[in-house]
Amino acid sequence: MAESSEKEPKVIGIGGIFFKSESPENMRNWYSEKLGLVTNEYGSLFEFRDSDNPEQKGYLQWSPFEKNTEYFSPSDKQYMINYRVQNIEKLIENLRADGVQIVGEIETFDYGKFAHIIDPEGNKIEFWEPIDEIFTELYEDKTTK
Repeated sequence: MAESSEKEPKVIGIGGIFFKSESPENMRNWYSEKLGLVTNEYGSLFEFRDSDNPEQKGYLQWSPFEKNTEYFSPSDKQYMINYRVQNIEKLIENLRADGVQIVGEIETFDYGKFAHIIDPEGNKIEFWEPIDEIFTELYEDKTTK
């Protein structure tokens, strides 16, 4: 498998859907009870398979946030989309060179790397270069399928 730094820097899928809510706990419970989502303290992880490698699991995070969250800042929008990407460092470098507003720096966690930009209409966009194996270890049989 090619190293991340060798891959074309681009979006490869949806990583998450985040939205502001009056009561995230009530929303998680309602979606669990009424629509069958398997929820946890963050929302719900939707499990899928990589079309090029069906043995590889991937995840999409659905999360209601408190209505006064600062996580979406500087955007004042009610939602934020997270995109799964490859080669996040080069992608951010290319976007910066193209004059796209970058918010903060790339952050690295055990489950992947994250970066944020602002689109032309003021939406904060989150990029995630995932390490899906961590979620498989933590949430096996605890995902929405």
